[in-house]
Amino acid sequence: MPVVSRLLSIPLRVAEIAFAAVVAGIIGHYLASFSDIDPWPQARWIYTEVIAGVAILFGLLWLIPFSSGFFSWPLDILISFGWFAAFGILVDAIHHLPCGSIWSWHFRGDSLCARWKAAEAFSFLSAIVWLVSALVGIWFTFRRRSETTGGSRRWGRSRAAETAA
Repeated sequence: MPVVSRLLSIPLRVAEIAFAAVVAGIIGHYLASFSDIDPWPQARWIYTEVIAGVAILFGLLWLIPFSSGFFSWPLDILISFGWFAAFGILVDAIHHLPCGSIWSWHFRGDSLCARWKAAEAFSFLSAIVWLVSALVGIWFTFRRRSETTGGSRRWGRSRAAETAA
C-alpha cells in the first residue's frame, strides 16, 4: 500500500466523520425541537440525518488501515452525491429564511441562521471531502492495477493478444 495514499486517506476520513457529526448534531437538534411541524421539512431533515449517519459509519469503517478501503471508491462517490443532495435540501430550506445568500457562510453566534448556515456549509464540505476521497481511491486502484499487470495495456486487449502481436 503506497504511503502517499494512506497519508491522504486518513485525514480525509477523519474530516468526513467530523463534518458528518457536525451536521448530524445540528439537524438532530432541529428534529428534536420541532416535532410538531409539517412532515415535509421533517422528511428532508431525516434524509440529511440518515446521510450523516451513513457517512459516520462508513468513515469509521474505512478509517481502519486496510488497502481494501481504497477499493470502495464507488460507494464514496454515492455518499458524495448523497451529501450534495442534502446540501441542496438545506439550501432549499434556508431559502425561505431571511438569512442572506447561501454562499455567505458567516455562522458565528447562536442564531437560527447561524446554525442553518453551519449545517449547510459542513454538508457541502463533506460532499467535497467524500469526492476527494473517491478520487484518491480511484488513483490508488488504477495505480495498483498497472503495477500488478506489469504496465499499461490497451483497452479491451488481453495479455495473450498483446504477446501474440
